[in-house]
Amino acid sequence: MTMTLDPRHSGAGTGQAVRRVGIIGTGIMGADHARLLTGAVSGAAVAGVFDLDAERSAGVAAASGDARVFADPYALITDDGIDAVLVASSDATHEDYVLACLAVGKPVLCEKPLAPTVDGCARILEAEQRHGSRLVTVGFMRRFDPGYTDLRQLLAEGAIGAPLMVHHVHRNPAAVPGLPSSALITNSAVHELDIIRWLLAEEIVEVAVHAPRPSGQAGGTQDPQLLILRTASGVLSDVEIFVNARYGYEVRCELVGETGTVTLDAPPPTLLRRSGVAARDFPGDWRPRFAEAYRRELQDWIDGTGGGATAWDGFAATFVAQACVAALESGERHSVSLPRTPELYS
Repeated sequence: MTMTLDPRHSGAGTGQAVRRVGIIGTGIMGADHARLLTGAVSGAAVAGVFDLDAERSAGVAAASGDARVFADPYALITDDGIDAVLVASSDATHEDYVLACLAVGKPVLCEKPLAPTVDGCARILEAEQRHGSRLVTVGFMRRFDPGYTDLRQLLAEGAIGAPLMVHHVHRNPAAVPGLPSSALITNSAVHELDIIRWLLAEEIVEVAVHAPRPSGQAGGTQDPQLLILRTASGVLSDVEIFVNARYGYEVRCELVGETGTVTLDAPPPTLLRRSGVAARDFPGDWRPRFAEAYRRELQDWIDGTGGGATAWDGFAATFVAQACVAALESGERHSVSLPRTPELYS
């Protein structure tokens, strides 16, 4: 899978990858991306930043070297000193910023979701197809996590035979009080929805969401939730989402095949044994767990390799997530019928 970059901005024909990056949104994710692009990704430089919080954007710009602070995100996108744009702003802004990048032919890495609605994602797909080449990458960083890439490789090699089931656990220590129950799907489980499609190389065709007794720590949110997903060939995946688990951040995955299983469980490298107990720490959020995945994702994007999730993948993830929300609200199974994959993404 190769991403075609506009030659005006990619250094096409010179062997040079995209270098001067503009970042829109300098909160937790934007600041982390700026740090990685500045100190851990080769061939990249943060050239400009924008955030509604001018003081925050100034701090990120200063930490990034010579980055300029923009007062207008659209001025950043159209500036000749910006080769590519990274969108890490609030979800509701993603569609407009991505469309603005497509309008000037600049590669854009957009944190998930590509857009909060299926219609918004569809408008981005239409704009990218009119452009005629793939410029959009969606930030599903787990595709670059060494554990997940090992799972996919072992499955491709036939190490465990044909896949039958996939078990997923996705836990956070605490969520914002009053979080909508649908957000467990659209903000958290959406990562598993993407991984299932990527890992098994087929579409999800049926979804159901089961709601057990809510945790007393959930503050009115239906938490946890259990998603049951069926793919086109009949593989079943269950996804436990529990965002108020309290003890820490944890992600696990087990792939069950006809002749064996393979499990992803990435503990810290140290295990403390004393007083009759063996113990390890859990991170407080996703950033330590997926630090290497984020670095690899950014390096792939800067290199223009095109290994990341496409706009079509972003559309599909939002499409399936909305079906899951409908299943949660109705208590019934829902069929999922994605449109035919456009030729640009085949």
